[in-house]
Amino acid sequence: MTRLDCVPRPNWPELVEKVGLTYHLHGGPSPRPYWNEAACYEFTVGEVDQMEKAVHDLHYLLIDVAEEVIKRGDWELLAIPDQAVPMVQRSWDNDDFSLYGRFDFAWMPGGVPKLLEYNADTPTALVEAAVAQWYWLQDKMPGMDQFNSIHERLVAAWKRLGVLQPSLRQLDFTSVSDHPEDEQTISYLMDTAQNAGFKTRWTAIEHVGWDAGRKVFVCGQQGLIRPEPMVECFKLYPWEWMFREEFGPMLSGAPTRWLEPPWKALLSNKAILAVAWELHPEHPNLLPCFFDVAPVGRNYVRKPKLGREGANITLVADGATVQETAGDYGQDGYVYQALAELPNFNGNRPVFGGWVVDHEPAGLGVRESDSMITDNLSRFVPHFFRP
Repeated sequence: MTRLDCVPRPNWPELVEKVGLTYHLHGGPSPRPYWNEAACYEFTVGEVDQMEKAVHDLHYLLIDVAEEVIKRGDWELLAIPDQAVPMVQRSWDNDDFSLYGRFDFAWMPGGVPKLLEYNADTPTALVEAAVAQWYWLQDKMPGMDQFNSIHERLVAAWKRLGVLQPSLRQLDFTSVSDHPEDEQTISYLMDTAQNAGFKTRWTAIEHVGWDAGRKVFVCGQQGLIRPEPMVECFKLYPWEWMFREEFGPMLSGAPTRWLEPPWKALLSNKAILAVAWELHPEHPNLLPCFFDVAPVGRNYVRKPKLGREGANITLVADGATVQETAGDYGQDGYVYQALAELPNFNGNRPVFGGWVVDHEPAGLGVRESDSMITDNLSRFVPHFFRP
């Protein structure tokens, strides 16, 4: 892989906003670009094949690991509350439909992708990976190709859901309000569902209601005397939060089917990384990972089992803490993962996001940071390869 300097399109803000990337700047008194097309990454065909294989292999490997966790009954190890166990177990037994996920890899030039974590429940950076970088490719690199079939695979996945549930006509979508990235991610997913023939309806997560008489979650639209039940709902809202909300106890008995399904809570927990290493030591795409610091050595990253956007991460090199981030996570415990050196392109350290849609590899997105910890100030950089 190579990082190249690029000349941005003169009207790039207008162009990315047009395709839904309205959050292309980090806020604050001194806004910084989140979308960065002053650079791009070039991959070889062999590297693209390598990433595709890693996504495929690890997706199915972690599903096998989750099955072992269920067999052992290691629910507490993965911070699944007792009240949620029957719902997760039932969702697993039913093989509930799953839409998508994103693997984050460390990947040195000439090496193999090493899994940092699996965002299996509420992955974002979707609009930029599926759409914005594709249009950049058409404008800047005509004749080149991109590891990116995310959009087509999403539409095909929704169509497959329609075949699995032929009576399903409408999909509900929910997320927090007043969050531009979440709103645009949901808007894009709704568009792909509409392309597949579904009607869609959005409700802010804080307005999702509970009808105690009918024992159903309802859409919460204002002005409705009898809000409609939510039959199938995509939620851009983490399972670990839902389990602990006031309405958490109602989740297991309600008829609403959720996307991502409850069984994805097993894969979105970083504890799955330690179990995966226990069951598959020396796997070429895995990093050593443990529940205890002792076996990992003097170079490691301590990560909360449940955490987001690089919060509560401690990076240790030669036994000394070299970087630490603040946050509100860690109450459910930590894992200790061997330190993976990220590439350093003149101070830009990329993490490579491999997308999976309906159980198949679908694309690649690159985010880079100024440090070894990728956080909410990381930048998205487009990519291409020569066919």
